[in-house]
Amino acid sequence: MSTTALTPALPSAAATDPSTGPAVSDEAPEQPPRTYLVRTLGCQMNVHDSEHMAGMLEQAGYQRASTQDEAASAADVVVINTCAVRENAANKLYGNLGQLASIKAARPGMQIAVGGCLAQKDRGDIVDRAPWVDVVFGTHNLDALPVLLERARHNEAAQVEIAESLQVFPSTLPTKRESVYAGWVSISVGCNNTCTFCIVPHLRGKERDRRPGEILAEVEALVAAGAIEVTLLGQNVNSYGVEFGDRGAFAKLLRACGRIEGLERVRFTSPHPAAFTDDVIAAMAETPNVMPQLHMPLQSGSDRVLRAMRRSYRSEKFLGILDRVRAAMPDASITTDIIVGFPGETEDDFAETLRVVEASRFSSAFSFQYSPRPGTPAATMPDQLPKAVVQERFERLLALQERIGGQEADKQVGRTLEVLVGEGSGKKDGAMHRLSGRAEDNRLVHVGLPRPSTGSGLDDAPLDVTGAPVSLDDPRLSAVVPDGLPRPGDVVTATVTKAAPHHLIADPVSAGPLVVRRTRSGDAWAERERVRLGGGEDTHSHGTPAPSGPVVLGLPTLRHG
Repeated sequence: MSTTALTPALPSAAATDPSTGPAVSDEAPEQPPRTYLVRTLGCQMNVHDSEHMAGMLEQAGYQRASTQDEAASAADVVVINTCAVRENAANKLYGNLGQLASIKAARPGMQIAVGGCLAQKDRGDIVDRAPWVDVVFGTHNLDALPVLLERARHNEAAQVEIAESLQVFPSTLPTKRESVYAGWVSISVGCNNTCTFCIVPHLRGKERDRRPGEILAEVEALVAAGAIEVTLLGQNVNSYGVEFGDRGAFAKLLRACGRIEGLERVRFTSPHPAAFTDDVIAAMAETPNVMPQLHMPLQSGSDRVLRAMRRSYRSEKFLGILDRVRAAMPDASITTDIIVGFPGETEDDFAETLRVVEASRFSSAFSFQYSPRPGTPAATMPDQLPKAVVQERFERLLALQERIGGQEADKQVGRTLEVLVGEGSGKKDGAMHRLSGRAEDNRLVHVGLPRPSTGSGLDDAPLDVTGAPVSLDDPRLSAVVPDGLPRPGDVVTATVTKAAPHHLIADPVSAGPLVVRRTRSGDAWAERERVRLGGGEDTHSHGTPAPSGPVVLGLPTLRHG
């Protein structure tokens, strides 16, 4: 499906008659580009889909709303990319839509679009419940967004278009990347599993794998643009290759990423324990740029519940995988997902979950109270548990994992880590003179900057360098950046001084400046910010579709909705 530019062509200079002077043009005056914002609800796949939505809108002539306008939802087009995994997904969507109704009423010409998993599921019901919505599109036709917006404007009527199967592989679409130093790369879409609690296969379809050459070409393009970290994405990432009949394809892909010059960090999410094989562990351990980090959903520690969930592994297999991962990578950080209160879960079943969590020693866990999703087998199972029972078990699990997470974090105190500085900051970073980033094992680290009086070279720098630059005078944008001042995308070496269950702190242990390694990513960030502030020419644009080619196998924070 082709896209159409959504802003009118700019008029050329009016013709001039030498005898009468400049002619009066009857063409419409130049109009500023329409602005947009994309609001993402849900998982990392949605985050990457939102980057494609932004890329398509920019290619169609839209301009991203300013930070202030985004905060106020003051854009000509607001796109909400929805999640349908949890019961509160609909509440989040309609809460957002309710807030936007009054804004739209006061802003003539504003449009609201709803896409993603909940749009795929609820379809026309969204317009019935929120008639001020202009466009509804699904997970299989992201490419239709610009055309549907234009059609809704022309017809002055809501447009609902939901495709039943994938129309265009999302990675071939234009992409507006949120980060210049780290990027998502989809290696597959859809899922072939039949977990009884999960609606994703129904909404995303059967697994479709990209060819290895296309994936590696996209990774290489990201690196060429300045990225040093890439995260490989898939609903069941380690089953990659099933579509073209190569069970070892994922391990080969990891090793191939290890041969890409300039790529420093490779991550992937999320694997399925049933498909997790030893060749993947070997590839992780033997490929230097594959990070010692694993996010692998447990869901339940009870074998009886796992059977009811149709999770084709048992607790001992899960623990065996963790043992082998840690034997190959002793410092690996392992995180997980857990569902509490699945239908029919007994106190004994829950005790098994606590046992497996205790044995697993997760760095952190994303724990959820079970919520029935219409259209899934689990929604109609008997013995749905009372809310009070689920809540009490959930609180016990949180307390256990909080203790374990704190104990595992304490082991990091005194370790020296390489931290990739990010653009986001902690709530206290400004006041505490810290920057935030991720260690190689993906732990969040708040790194303290030496005070200007300690000889860090920051004497003339503004106190707060934790946010985006507000002027070209920001020292991070200088041709020669002061010693000890990291930019997003740079790597700092820091020693952990304090630990908490969900983060580490690395405050200065000496009077000298931070050890900072300047990177291509830091340079790319500085270039992007100079352009944003009017000090240069944009060489990154809105991104391009991923290239494809016959390459032979020889870049962000987990979010859950």
